[in-house]
Amino acid sequence: MIIVISGPGGVGKGTLVDRLVASDPRLWLSRSWTTRAPRPGESPTAYTFVTRADFEARVASGGFLEWAPFLDYLQGTPIPDAPAGRDVVLEIDVQGARQVLETHPEAILIFIEAPSREEQRRRLEARGDPPEKVSQRLAIADAEATAARDLGMHVIVNDDLDRATAAVAELIGQGRIAGC
Repeated sequence: MIIVISGPGGVGKGTLVDRLVASDPRLWLSRSWTTRAPRPGESPTAYTFVTRADFEARVASGGFLEWAPFLDYLQGTPIPDAPAGRDVVLEIDVQGARQVLETHPEAILIFIEAPSREEQRRRLEARGDPPEKVSQRLAIADAEATAARDLGMHVIVNDDLDRATAAVAELIGQGRIAGC
C-alpha cells in the first residue's frame, strides 16, 4: 500500500510522519531527493540532498516515482524499494500526489493543514525559514489546499499533533482493511 502525506510547509507533516513511522512497524518511509540546501538545524536524514546534476541524471534514467520543480529547486521520490510486507509512506507535495495517483490509483492520499495561516507562518519562522521563503510558502498554501481537495484527498487539520496522528493512523488502518 502507498500512503501519500502532503501539505504545505509548516503544517507539521514531517513531525506527524515521524510519529507514524515510529509507532507502526509496517510503515516504511521513502526519503525524497532535493537539490536545495539543508535548512539550519535540519536533520541530514530529512532528505537525500543531491546536486542538480545528480537529480537530473536520475530523472533521465527514469528513477523517480514522481518529481517536480518547487520554488527554486527540484524535489522527487525515487522509485520505492520497500522491504517486503511494509507499506510505503511518501511525504511529498500535491503535484507529486497527483503523479502518484496516475500510476497508483489505490494510493491513500492525505493532506495536512495548519489550523490557520498565522500558525503556519509561526511554524515556518520557528524552523528557520527566511522571510522571503515564508512568504512564498504561504502564497502557495491556498493553491495546494484547493488542489488537494480537487484530487479528493483526505484533509486533516494539525491543530493537535496527537489527534492528527491518530486520524492519519485510522485512515491507514481503514486502507489496510479495504486492501488498498
